[in-house]
Amino acid sequence: MREFDKRMRKDLSREVVRYLAEPKLDGLAINMTYEDGLLTLAATRGDGRFGEDVTAQVRTIKSVPPRLRGQGWPRLMEVRGEVVLPKVGLEAINELARIEGGKVFANPRNAAAGSLRQLDPRITAQRPLTIFCYGFGAIVGGPLADTQSASIERLRGWGLPVSPEVKVLEGVDSCIDYFHDIGNRRADLDYDIDGVVFKVDALSDQALCDQRQAEEARFDSPSPFPRWAKAYKFPPEEALTIIEAVSFDVGRSGAVTPVAHLKPVKVGGVTVSKATLHNMDEVKRKDFRPGDTVFVRRAGDVIPQIPRVLIERRPVGAFPVELPTSCPVCGSEVSKSEGEAKARCTGGLYCPAQRKRAILHFASRRAMDIDGLGEEIVDQLVDRGLVRDPADLYTLRLEELADLNLMGDKSAQNLLSAIDRSRSTTLARFVFALGIPDVGEASAQALADHFGDLESLMAVTSKDFLLQRGIPGVGKERAPRIIGFLTKYPRAEPAAGQELADWLANQFRPRISSKIANAIAERFPTVEALREAGTEDLRNHIHVLVAGIGEKVANQIVRFFAQQHNREVIQHLIAAGIQWPRPRDRAGAKSPLEPPLSDRTIVITGTLSRPRDEIKDWLLSLGARVSGSVSAKTDYVLAGNEAGSKLNMAKNLGVRVISEEDLHRLLTGGKL
Repeated sequence: MREFDKRMRKDLSREVVRYLAEPKLDGLAINMTYEDGLLTLAATRGDGRFGEDVTAQVRTIKSVPPRLRGQGWPRLMEVRGEVVLPKVGLEAINELARIEGGKVFANPRNAAAGSLRQLDPRITAQRPLTIFCYGFGAIVGGPLADTQSASIERLRGWGLPVSPEVKVLEGVDSCIDYFHDIGNRRADLDYDIDGVVFKVDALSDQALCDQRQAEEARFDSPSPFPRWAKAYKFPPEEALTIIEAVSFDVGRSGAVTPVAHLKPVKVGGVTVSKATLHNMDEVKRKDFRPGDTVFVRRAGDVIPQIPRVLIERRPVGAFPVELPTSCPVCGSEVSKSEGEAKARCTGGLYCPAQRKRAILHFASRRAMDIDGLGEEIVDQLVDRGLVRDPADLYTLRLEELADLNLMGDKSAQNLLSAIDRSRSTTLARFVFALGIPDVGEASAQALADHFGDLESLMAVTSKDFLLQRGIPGVGKERAPRIIGFLTKYPRAEPAAGQELADWLANQFRPRISSKIANAIAERFPTVEALREAGTEDLRNHIHVLVAGIGEKVANQIVRFFAQQHNREVIQHLIAAGIQWPRPRDRAGAKSPLEPPLSDRTIVITGTLSRPRDEIKDWLLSLGARVSGSVSAKTDYVLAGNEAGSKLNMAKNLGVRVISEEDLHRLLTGGKL
């Protein structure tokens, strides 16, 4: 805090800075828009640019005024706040959930987020949520006041809830005292907080800091946080306990995670009996073993973690933890790629632990595009035993769907129709829908283009993806030197009776070893054959046969199709009627002309005239490969407004940058 205050005093050229202090609330951040005093929009913060529309849900929160009180409010005002669930409310919700066999929330933050994201606002209305407003965004008509504190008071006057703990402080010592005071009282507050936020109070001072931050951003990476505000979290509370056992959990993504079962201990008012050990690299690095005495704390006051072990208290005979070779849930092989921290179950489509995620991914818009099959529906289908793998979706009956919560006959029929429509797809979409680890849309398209049919893809080995090229020992610097020498001296050749390897070994400085020279001569028996070779024929490297599929992804693909469980699910999907144009079908229907963008690699950046997904589908239909990153192999970068780092990368690499107008001109036979 003193460092922050020192920087502010320097920026503002004064001895003492006035701050506004407020508790750092542990809930869900939202933005509310009021127009002419009426609440017209509420959205979650999301990624800072795009959030979820939760207007209907926020309207059910009793502390949120649908119309502002009094008068004098701006024509348009964006208010920022935090939706929280009081501690008493969490206890009441969880008690009811235990009685009814429902979901029990681990903490108020999860409960607040889950309540606000309910599809049915009536469910949100049953939760005792509240909100505290702490800031503002867009305001039509100028600032509300001259200071942050006065602006917050105006919000309070218009009926918007503000934390009673907000306080104006003079100087750094007052801030430190406030931090310690509220930290001592946090357990007695009605709601959870995990720290304190300090803000420079005068808006004119904030503007000066913004100007300074903008100037520095010209020479350094810009910070997403305002220079005039600083958040400080409370240090986590720790306690000593014992690791009684270590088991392995399988997550929805297939990650196999070691979990420590602890002798129950109170940490921050919550009883902790389990803590994640993250991955086997972490287990080996800290040398966790059953029987060890460890410190445990709750990261962010929520997630239990073990920062360190007391080796001196280790009991005799404590054995190291070993990664299981088979999944503890489904029995499939557990794999861990070199360089990766996480081990994974390879039973993707079959493993019950991954079932819900696999089905949601299978139905997603970029995969099989089954409209209406969201998380709540999938939860019910799996929990009721109606769907065990994606193939079961195609056996669902109308009455089974209509019996689900939030579903009626019409919604059930719409979902059945969407499932039926998904039977006609493309090979690329189907491959992406399978959820092969590390295989995204671009990789799925590359696999479909390269192999052409599912049968060939399912029979792959690592050799189908990677080819060892070049001569061992000839690197990226030596290969062009050899080719350059032969090009510069076209008549250079071994003397009569001289071996090619001996001749090569003496032509360069530093010398080529006899081992490398012999390897070159074995591959290229004559100097004429060597002259016809290219740099890539000499340079020792792995040649990628399928665009974008390196060794790591190739191994994931091979493992996925080697699992009999996955192959059986694929067979059931094909038997359910899923189909796509076969290579011969495409050839029969194909125009004599190649697609206009065939074999062109295009990267999209910036804001365009249509959503990026639509642009991408259009480019793919024209034969293009759409990549997510710029490289020297990129043909074009399609740039819209507010293009970012990809545009700079394209300019640095000399890649052609085109606009939508340029693209249309290219497609209609024009020149760029």
